[in-house]
Amino acid sequence: MGKNRQDRPQDVRDLAYTPTVGAPAGVELMELAALYERARRHGNDPYAPLRPSFHQLIGARDRTLLMAVDFVEYALRPGSWLWIRPGQVQRFGPDLRAADGVIVLFEAGFLPPATVAAAHMDPPYEQRPLTPQGPDAEGVRRALDHLSYECSQTALLPLQTHAEVLRALLSVLVMRLAQARGPAPRPTASSEVFRRFHAAVERDHAVTRRVEDYAAALGYNPRTLTRAASAATGRTAKQYVDDRVLLEAKRLLQHSGLTAKEVADRLGFVDPSDFTKFFRLRTGVTPGAFRAGTDLR
Repeated sequence: MGKNRQDRPQDVRDLAYTPTVGAPAGVELMELAALYERARRHGNDPYAPLRPSFHQLIGARDRTLLMAVDFVEYALRPGSWLWIRPGQVQRFGPDLRAADGVIVLFEAGFLPPATVAAAHMDPPYEQRPLTPQGPDAEGVRRALDHLSYECSQTALLPLQTHAEVLRALLSVLVMRLAQARGPAPRPTASSEVFRRFHAAVERDHAVTRRVEDYAAALGYNPRTLTRAASAATGRTAKQYVDDRVLLEAKRLLQHSGLTAKEVADRLGFVDPSDFTKFFRLRTGVTPGAFRAGTDLR
């Protein structure tokens, strides 16, 4: 899934959720193979990097599906599921045209808060394929079948009623997948601190890398943020901020035509040499060497 060294980096395309005409807004289900044909019909490259603004639950059936999400390559084996969150950069492998599986798209905010809490949908996210077994697999299959049926019956219920039915059935599917993953950690006061810190870093990582600034904005002591980040991720608050900046730097270097200086500017580095030092210290290579590499790191 690497790129040729002579290829110009493909600009990552932000992808907004667009509901099917006449269908309830918020959720959609389709066959994976249909993604290839849909992209081609609209003149898009089905293998181009994308940054969707919505959730995706991707399930493989009888064939392994290859894809990359934020520089990690995954092989979704039959029966496996992968959850891709809004804002993550994804790219499908070369087998999409022959893919055998399903994708469930839904907007952030579509599920009720009770489902979000019970399914442990808040950060930190556990990004790995999940393969339900036994009764869990059967529960997921039945939930998916019912959701698929109701998604196809667009004219049998009033639009708002149909949307509520789909919300309930999607909740069942999400809860079944959460059950298959195992018990979620119990929420604590530290969990809420980390949730707020995560949201602030997502919003402001290109504005400041100082933990003191986040602490002041959120009304916490810097040590409180470090304790919360360490409990949730095993990383200090400073490491967590730097990890987020590094991820965005990799996204821009790999998936845009911006120069290293322009990437540095985009991420708030006053001096491009500071950006180079920051990047090399954490990856072992310069931004230019990373861009020239053949692997999605």
